[in-house]
Amino acid sequence: MSSTNSSSPAEVVLGFLEEAEPWRLLSPQFPSKVGGKPAWLSQTGLPTLPGLECEKCHQPMAFLLQVYAPISGHDNCFHRTLFLFCCKTRECYATNDNQCMKVFRSQLPRRNEFYPYDPPSDDEPPSNYKQAQSVLSPSGVKLCWVCGCPGAKACSRCHSVTYCGKHHQTLHWKHSHKKECGSQETSRVRTSQFLFPESELVTEPEEEEEEEEEEEDKETKDVELEDERTASDLRETDLEEMAMHETEDNKVFQRFKKKTAPYPHQVVRYTRGGSPLWVSAKHIPSDQDIPPCTCGAKRTFEFQVMPQLLNSLSVDSTGASIDWGTLAVYTCTNSCNHDNQYCLEFIWKQDFSSDEHSQIKPI
Repeated sequence: MSSTNSSSPAEVVLGFLEEAEPWRLLSPQFPSKVGGKPAWLSQTGLPTLPGLECEKCHQPMAFLLQVYAPISGHDNCFHRTLFLFCCKTRECYATNDNQCMKVFRSQLPRRNEFYPYDPPSDDEPPSNYKQAQSVLSPSGVKLCWVCGCPGAKACSRCHSVTYCGKHHQTLHWKHSHKKECGSQETSRVRTSQFLFPESELVTEPEEEEEEEEEEEDKETKDVELEDERTASDLRETDLEEMAMHETEDNKVFQRFKKKTAPYPHQVVRYTRGGSPLWVSAKHIPSDQDIPPCTCGAKRTFEFQVMPQLLNSLSVDSTGASIDWGTLAVYTCTNSCNHDNQYCLEFIWKQDFSSDEHSQIKPI
């Protein structure tokens, strides 16, 4: 996020949802946001179909969120944004399966062909506000009316609306374009049922509770000492019963609950080079599970998406549904550059067990 850099990997920055004026969520403002259409950073080399398709159902994925995360001291990363997409087909959400999600990285130097050298104003919309709302990107790339991704397939009747493919053309036609085609109404209607609700991601550092942690360590040592004194007096069956109630999985989940309790509405945790906060001891990746970047460099953990975000996405929480315990995003340690092309990064999806799931939602 814009307040973070790689010089303090231990620092955790939390992301929260907040309403914002629409112009603040457009590309010239370098936003971090959830939902709506992607505010593309580089205006060339945008990901397209089939690269934006779900690997399970092969339907176009929806834009979930983007995190603006420049890296201090790296000129090629003066502007840097990570874009996360996910499938909206509920049946694609198998346990601990990440095939229904993708994450892309885009970065630019401070002096580039798309944005001014000086930072944008926070007080008023940019002069090219209307252009930024257009179905064309600033560089003239045609964008899909439904999802905001590149799309050159035009409506055969009005030729003024474009789509990424037949699926979104059919969706828009059935939803509203059949009635609006050829009229001025289409130019005024900007929302889509396909999109997630749009909000800004605002950040604040997580405060460490050192005194509480020290007290917790002391209590833990006292308990361990007491256990040692009484263990010899307990029958073997009693020890087995105690072990069942204090599994490693439960310890991890309780740590997750305690760590998030002071900030119950956090939807993102950012700490590049740090460690994710796992929801379970199961399905935690090893170093071998995280594939290297296409440039050959290792990937490092950068941020995670929290389950609390699901409460704000207007998705059904019963039965088969869009769901996750946490989504951990890993990116190239070198943040390599490929001529402003969007680079595919790696996402690890970890889910709750059935018991844990009932304890965490809703908040």
